[in-house]
Amino acid sequence: MVAASKMEAALNPWVTQFKKKVNLPVLVQFGDKHGEGAGFKLGDFETPLVTIRLLKPSAVKHLLSPSLDSLGQAYVEGLLDVEGRVDDILALGHRMAEAGSRTEGRLTRIVRRFKHTKKSDREAIQYHYDVSNAFYQTWLDPRMVYSCAYFENGDETLEEAQLKKIDHILNKVQVRPGHRLLDIGCGWGALVIRAAQKYGARCVGVTLSKNQFDLATERVKAAGLQDQIEIRLQDYRDVEGQFDRITSVGMFEHVGLDYLEAYFAQIRKLLTDDGWVLNHGITSTDPNNGETSHGGGRFVDRYVFPQGELPHISTVLRTMQLGGLEALDVESLRRHYMHTTRLWSQAFEAGTERLRGMVPEKTWRIWRIYLAGCQWAFDNDEISLYQVLCGKSGRLASHLPWSRRWMYPR
Repeated sequence: MVAASKMEAALNPWVTQFKKKVNLPVLVQFGDKHGEGAGFKLGDFETPLVTIRLLKPSAVKHLLSPSLDSLGQAYVEGLLDVEGRVDDILALGHRMAEAGSRTEGRLTRIVRRFKHTKKSDREAIQYHYDVSNAFYQTWLDPRMVYSCAYFENGDETLEEAQLKKIDHILNKVQVRPGHRLLDIGCGWGALVIRAAQKYGARCVGVTLSKNQFDLATERVKAAGLQDQIEIRLQDYRDVEGQFDRITSVGMFEHVGLDYLEAYFAQIRKLLTDDGWVLNHGITSTDPNNGETSHGGGRFVDRYVFPQGELPHISTVLRTMQLGGLEALDVESLRRHYMHTTRLWSQAFEAGTERLRGMVPEKTWRIWRIYLAGCQWAFDNDEISLYQVLCGKSGRLASHLPWSRRWMYPR
């Protein structure tokens, strides 16, 4: 009761000032005041869309400075709980962050750079991807494709759209029987398996995730494709040889802004003179490579993708050229990733009971807020997704295609 009184005293003047800025259907409760309507209202409403329950006195400081990082941290660490639809929670959380922000907004997004080593990159990948294969299987499609799907018509199931994405990529790079294909960041093996089965390619897939390596290897064996596919637990910087086709899907977000030129130069080194590359990855919508606004980027770095860095598409194209690659085609799939993350979030919510039984509560909370937050960010132009098709720079124009027609076979 004493703790609740202290929280109430701390919040009272803040609520008064906050309501002058914005009117939100949010109810804040604390201590043992869990009766209907009890607590502070952050707007004029009869029934709240979202109820925030402060479970510990330390939650108050997070509410008084409501950035996405601060609110997300309090939720993940169990200092507060939130009731409501996850979409409403994220939308109102952003409005609270906007109202509470004094300096940082969409036009003043923070740019941070990290030092990337093979050791730190391996640890970051394993932190994110080695939660458990069963965890990912609960809310991904059956192939476990953990990247933006391709909704050609908009009404496809997630499984259909993920297969279309893989085929869209393989069609873009014009994979042919006998081609040697390298997939950087191969995940659980869906792309290399499809490339071998349908297109007759000989594939190498590399990942830094032990869980992905183990399951991808099992899947290749189960498909009887050991003679066509090799899965490696290997850093892309250690790959040697020559490849006719190279794909990198949802991986270069881990490379780092200061290392993109070297990343593309390594790809060029591995590519045959007439080879093609498809780089598929999340980008910032800030021309200065800034993080998502109001602390969203800090939350992701703290809990989800340690040392992840998103470049603007202009930075991608510049560093690609500096690395010796010529962009041939650029396609935005922002709407596609918004819908992909929506379906992931819906599947995650539907699987709540099972998921909470297989991972710690903190892990469940991190992923719940992260997936819903990604949907919001793609929908509201905070982040985007581009596929860039390229080849070695310096080639004669006669080696370039006349049109895009081959990308969309009928």
